[in-house]
Amino acid sequence: MINCVELIKGYVRYPSISADEGSAEGMDGSRKYIARVLESIGFKVEVIPTELHGIVLAERRVGEGYPTILFYGHYDVQPVDPLELWKTPPFEPEVRGGRIYGRGTADNKGPHCVMIAAIGEVLEEKPNLPLNMLVVLEGEEEIGSLHFENFLKKYKERLKADLVVLSDTGSSSEEQVTITTGLRGLVGLEVTVWGPHTDLHSGLYGGPIKNPIQALTEICASLHKPDGQVNIDGFYDDVQKPEAWEREELKKAPLNESDLKDFLEIPSFQTFKGYNPFEIIRFEPTLEFNGIKGGYQGKGTKTIVPSYASAKITCRLVPNQQPEKILSLVASAIKDRCPKGVRVEVELGQSNAPYCILPPHKSGKQRQERSFPSKAFEAAELSIEKHFGKKPLYLRDGGSIGIITQMKEILGADSLLIGLFLPEDNLHAPNESLSLQMMQKGLLAYKDFLHRVGE
Repeated sequence: MINCVELIKGYVRYPSISADEGSAEGMDGSRKYIARVLESIGFKVEVIPTELHGIVLAERRVGEGYPTILFYGHYDVQPVDPLELWKTPPFEPEVRGGRIYGRGTADNKGPHCVMIAAIGEVLEEKPNLPLNMLVVLEGEEEIGSLHFENFLKKYKERLKADLVVLSDTGSSSEEQVTITTGLRGLVGLEVTVWGPHTDLHSGLYGGPIKNPIQALTEICASLHKPDGQVNIDGFYDDVQKPEAWEREELKKAPLNESDLKDFLEIPSFQTFKGYNPFEIIRFEPTLEFNGIKGGYQGKGTKTIVPSYASAKITCRLVPNQQPEKILSLVASAIKDRCPKGVRVEVELGQSNAPYCILPPHKSGKQRQERSFPSKAFEAAELSIEKHFGKKPLYLRDGGSIGIITQMKEILGADSLLIGLFLPEDNLHAPNESLSLQMMQKGLLAYKDFLHRVGE
């Protein structure tokens, strides 16, 4: 039987930072470690090379005519900076206070270890489980899954599945699990405003020369209304409004505006149109400034008019919004609002479509259409209720996982997303951790789920 805590510890010790060229050894070690684990529980394992970090593909097939589940995870992790804020070294996992600490414990090594440990235990108990299972673990999720789409297209026939299952989403508390029904899409672009051909002495030239930083901030400020809504014609035209049951489901979540405000240490939220902060996060699109630069950034003063300034912008999209259309609208608005005396360039970046699934039992079709995915959703609900004490909530999430849309478009498979990390787990931040209670309950729920779908 697999010891899940020790499994996670061994895995986390490999510094698999996909964004760091110096982490090749950690990436390779992480990949080999989890491949050995999958082989030990009876899977046939192959590492599919990519131009950067290989993809682990593990298969257990019992024959045609049986349903197939594809379990997904990613073995790469975020950079650890700022290192001085970690209480213990990020790649020396430690258990304390009911949690396991280390980079990757919550995102995503810990959660997919829970799935793998559950699979291993179920196969010990029932070696002939009538269920085809695939496990796909990629190493580029934290840098945009650069080669995953090509992998899906090339191995489409091998990867055919009735359902994708993953735990790369969150839940609101240790007692209340969330099954994510929607993910926002994501588009990105970079804006550069150019002024004079070189930095200029502000005493000699300041005044008649349009400052690129000033011009850039004028453009950026024009992209929102005072209440926070995006100020671009057509931006909201295709937005799919939430169903009444979705808003009711969200009310059941143990979420409190005052508690969240205190946790974030902010004075207030910006809200609009009768939406509360939690509804805006899940149901509304956004336009955010992720970074801005220009001019002198060192100590002291350097009195210049800079030659350029730039900003990185991303938009989160909700169902029905098309990434190409939003990129075009935003780029056009930026160009149209460029002040005189400077010129603007817009470089288009990443683009992922939003994803949304209507749970079968919410659609009213479960009695007419007894498909494997509908049975699997019902099995997951029963298993979660049994081991967590409450039925899961079905909620859209504000984040984006581009590969979910790709798997739907290329493989034709919907996804069951079971949240095992919590708000306090510090994803992408120092002192990342995973609740041992979530780990243990999640392990039992996954085992129960596999037994149910195997029937």
